[in-house]
Amino acid sequence: MESDDEILEMVRLDQGLAELLWEVCEFDLTRGDHGEPVHLSSGYALEGIAGDFSGGTFFLCGERRSIRPVLYASSEGQAGLIGHSLAGALEAMIGLPSWWDCLKFSGDGDLVTMQSAAEHLQRDELRDEPELGARRVQLATALSLELATVPLLLAGLRDAVASTTPDFALTVETGEQYESLFGPWLPSRNPSWS
Repeated sequence: MESDDEILEMVRLDQGLAELLWEVCEFDLTRGDHGEPVHLSSGYALEGIAGDFSGGTFFLCGERRSIRPVLYASSEGQAGLIGHSLAGALEAMIGLPSWWDCLKFSGDGDLVTMQSAAEHLQRDELRDEPELGARRVQLATALSLELATVPLLLAGLRDAVASTTPDFALTVETGEQYESLFGPWLPSRNPSWS
């Protein structure tokens, strides 16, 4: 497995790879500034490494070493770990269509509910972007990452988010904590999925 720094360097040195990472995962290394000052409840270091189109930020957590947990903070006030390494986080982001929506429609982190949301999202992706599956494989291969099955990726993502507290709770300067990445909604809330 490549170290976090090796993966980041690989993407920085290859514009085509950086563009593919943006197309598939909306993970942009030029958007690592979160905007507002934040810190972890444990006092561990935070390094903003990338952002997405909606203003969310991806952080590496802890002291600099080869493998660090990855925390995602949305622009709407939700945050949590999404992988115990950059490779693990990227595997989930590459392998799960709309990983963020799998969490949003998770019924507060229920794995069966997340699986139902993932099935709806896969159908939507096949209908709307049938070529995206091939780009996912291309990206995983270029980064030397494995694409596990959706159930394994969902379990890993759920376990990462569930391990956020207490050490990786994200807090603003006023002491207010970000909410969990687990949304309370069920797939039945989305009218296009019924």
